[in-house]
Amino acid sequence: MSRSAKNDKTKTNVMRLLDAAKIPYEAKEYPVDENDLSGSHAADMLGVDHGSVFKTLVLKGERTGFLVCCIPVDGEVDLKKAAKAAGDKKVEMLPMKDLLATTGYIRGGCSPIGMKKKFPTFIDEAALKYETIAVSAGQRGFQVLLSPQALADYVGAKLLDLQQNG
Repeated sequence: MSRSAKNDKTKTNVMRLLDAAKIPYEAKEYPVDENDLSGSHAADMLGVDHGSVFKTLVLKGERTGFLVCCIPVDGEVDLKKAAKAAGDKKVEMLPMKDLLATTGYIRGGCSPIGMKKKFPTFIDEAALKYETIAVSAGQRGFQVLLSPQALADYVGAKLLDLQQNG
């Protein structure tokens, strides 16, 4: 179900921010399954390659504080690579109970765009294989498809290898 963001009543804050920055994107809506909030489910519902849909993970560094990593939905973040990217010795996943207070987003709707505060952000370099990637539009059931470089430039992200290898 493709939606035109211009004539759609459902416009998320992420979409408004992208519009304000004049960054082209396509908004897509899909049915939410409360029992399966995974990015894999989102990719299946959108009918796109799983490798082109990126989940947004929030981690906390031992010394450097919060950071954001976007990786393909079927991938696993390599905590050592994420720590190195952040300039820290050790990072760990943010407990789910702290996600809303830290980012302003809930599980299944966390986007690298428009968090409460600006955190160092890293996008897995696999994004560069695609003309467009999908990330959460900040609400369950909504994704935005946009250029990975445009996303990286907008959120000030570095593109590098973040995934566990095989």
